[in-house]
Amino acid sequence: MNGAQALMKTLADAGVTVCFSNPGTSEMHFVAALDHEPRMRAVLALFEGVATGAADGYARMAGKPAATLLHLGCGLGNGLANLHNARKGRVPVLNIVGEHATHHVKYDAQLQSDIETVARNVSTWVRTSASTGELCRDAAQAVAAAVGPPGQVATLILPADVSWSEGGVPAALPPPVPPALADDAVIEGIAQAIRSGEKAALLLGGRALLEPGLLAASRIAARTGVRLFAEVFPTRIERGAGLPHVERLAYLAELASVQLHGLKHLILVDAKSPVSFFAYPGKASDLVPEGCRVHALATSAQDAVGGLQRLAAGLGADDAEPVLQAPLRPGRPRGKLTAEKVCKAVGHVLPEGVIIVDEAQTSGVMLPHFTRGAPRHDVITLTGGAIGQGLPNAVGAAVACPERPVLALVGDGSAMYTIQSLWTMAREGLNVTTVILNNKSYAILNVELQRVGAAGNGAGAGPKARAQLDLADPGLDFVQMGASMGVHSVRAATTEAMVDALAHALATPGPHLIEAVVPNAFSGLKLRLLPHILGSLSGLPQPLARIIKRKVAP
Repeated sequence: MNGAQALMKTLADAGVTVCFSNPGTSEMHFVAALDHEPRMRAVLALFEGVATGAADGYARMAGKPAATLLHLGCGLGNGLANLHNARKGRVPVLNIVGEHATHHVKYDAQLQSDIETVARNVSTWVRTSASTGELCRDAAQAVAAAVGPPGQVATLILPADVSWSEGGVPAALPPPVPPALADDAVIEGIAQAIRSGEKAALLLGGRALLEPGLLAASRIAARTGVRLFAEVFPTRIERGAGLPHVERLAYLAELASVQLHGLKHLILVDAKSPVSFFAYPGKASDLVPEGCRVHALATSAQDAVGGLQRLAAGLGADDAEPVLQAPLRPGRPRGKLTAEKVCKAVGHVLPEGVIIVDEAQTSGVMLPHFTRGAPRHDVITLTGGAIGQGLPNAVGAAVACPERPVLALVGDGSAMYTIQSLWTMAREGLNVTTVILNNKSYAILNVELQRVGAAGNGAGAGPKARAQLDLADPGLDFVQMGASMGVHSVRAATTEAMVDALAHALATPGPHLIEAVVPNAFSGLKLRLLPHILGSLSGLPQPLARIIKRKVAP
């Protein structure tokens, strides 16, 4: 068999049975090999950023990598933003990137580029396969590298002649290496810190935010009083009624510093030590309070769940009752449609088992509050901060879990980065409900313009600056865009229409799109007014309102 056919069999044997593709000429033998491997599902994307983001979303829910098929260095470049998000989320992804035939490289043809250099920006493992005989061994090592631990992006570069030449021999994966546990001394040291009675917290990330880790952490908290936090943007978190509730660290550094205030011990469990997303004039980047000691119970390469369970046993908490979230739904929202009421509608109608892909940005600030006691669900978030992740992640999650509905909440600006995802949803008949919160702006940047001090002292932003954050002229019509790509699409301009459309979409096989027309609460306002805006939102927990007023207001 030729190299491409052998590669296809190697991938399928390794459990890589989905390929999100946007191929070109150099990849045609790989495309032809798809017909020789019935186990491989090929999903076409109209933009490489959709393919890479879909592979990310798939792996988050399937627990194993999908492959991407990308065309040369330019195709890989188009997919980098969502590969960045996957890398930051420690998500296993296998990139297969076509390359010119080895004898053609020296001619520096129009699409020739240094693919390895491009790939290293987002990949921990990179290799150009030098021969057909070595290809499948390289592929097996790439899959093993992607799986980890920790999960990571691996990029295999496939020259066209390596693909088309005969002599390919399928290869098996090397034996998996189980993740290690923290040693006894580390666990005992952390147990002593907790027993000291000083204020302590567990910061959970990665696999610690799935049910086994949440239960172990909750038992520790119930027995010892330590606080539980989740990373700002979790790769995947299981939540809802019947599971322990974990408070996510706030995106705004001012609020996160209040959440962490007074801690003497911060224990990292598959999470990084918290830092501010950006640098701000006169403000610290490191969010760990002064005098607080940071402990690592589990790195991303270690067994986070096992570490929590051993810590619980060491603290005599393995038989403690975890504190579980009681069922609790908000009432049906009424009145003028706002982003807050969209979030409330989600909590009001959310069925069991939904996968929420949250890229709602400023419009989603109330989503965790209104869905806290909803039926059990998963949430995927924007791990790397590169917008345009939400719609592709929803594609991948729906392919990974066809029996579960997927709800993608995205801002209007974010949606336009990878709007081609809608076409793939329609082509594949995916059960995805997309809610685009259209406030006609990059609203988060209106806030950041003030926070970094770029708008001047009291004068506010000028017309040129404001125009860079405004999406109103010309207006975006997502209903027309969705319908043109085969997705059933409606516009909701009232709260009643929003609730009815969402309930219908979640109860009816998809795909569906709902354009929610909401006001921009932050446009043109100074940062000093932010606490009053957020504090006026019905249902905002009072402690959080007080934090906002104390830390954000001047």
